[in-house]
Amino acid sequence: MIVTVASGKGGTGKTTIVTNLARALALAGKIPVQVLDCDVEEPNAHLFLKPVFHEEEEVTLPVPEVDNNRCTGCGRCSEVCAFHALAVAGGKVITFPEMCHGCGGCTIACPAGAISEKPHRIGVVARGQAGRIDFAHGKIDVGVPLAPPVIRVVKKLAFKERLTLIDAPPGTSCPVVAAVKDSDFCLLVTEPTPFGLNDLRLAVGMVRELGVPFAVVINRSTLGDLRVERYCQREGIPILLKIPFDKGYAATYARGDCLVEEYPEWVTPFIGLWQEIERLVSQRARAAGN
Repeated sequence: MIVTVASGKGGTGKTTIVTNLARALALAGKIPVQVLDCDVEEPNAHLFLKPVFHEEEEVTLPVPEVDNNRCTGCGRCSEVCAFHALAVAGGKVITFPEMCHGCGGCTIACPAGAISEKPHRIGVVARGQAGRIDFAHGKIDVGVPLAPPVIRVVKKLAFKERLTLIDAPPGTSCPVVAAVKDSDFCLLVTEPTPFGLNDLRLAVGMVRELGVPFAVVINRSTLGDLRVERYCQREGIPILLKIPFDKGYAATYARGDCLVEEYPEWVTPFIGLWQEIERLVSQRARAAGN
């Protein structure tokens, strides 16, 4: 099963939920667990799980390379490029690798066959082991605007025989869609504030559009107001876990430690969270079968 943890805004506690759920299941010896950190612009799950990395690979995109001896300067390549990664000036083609999405359209469209493709590095993916937890994360290079290709490479590392927990980027933009897409379930982490509610609405709209079943976790639940809970009740969205605000919990997070290790009483609630996810996924599968 692939469970993605997402949120409509940053700072709600996605990584807290992913790392503590993974650690709780590992401590209980329930099932093999894998964590994929797909927040490739700023991955930080490794700060809490502290994996030992043993493998790293570059992520590249195929970008155009123009043979000026064959190029006629017709401009067909720039016409078909939806991302303006090529331009023609003075009868010569200028390429902008940073804007290229690697679709290959220009290579196909060139009537002179003057365009080939070369790999252009956009980031790295690293794998490691954190005790019983298999771990991988991606990180895009500085100045690279394209996160989804790196996210897709990270997701390819998912083991079918393990529970895979994905830490998604914040928000509801293309990188989040790339992370949540094809998941079996999505946990939306929010906080009981006006900002939390506003961005939760956006995230709910996104996962509904993708057709991924979902539920909500409320972090710092004793702060703010009850508008998030009322919204979930009106929309029929299950709330699977509430984590109250506590200075001790905040200090644990600030040290880069996991809640379930500092406060063992939280192991059972996180195991219960997993059991509720299993129940909801099974319930949906039975309904689809009928």
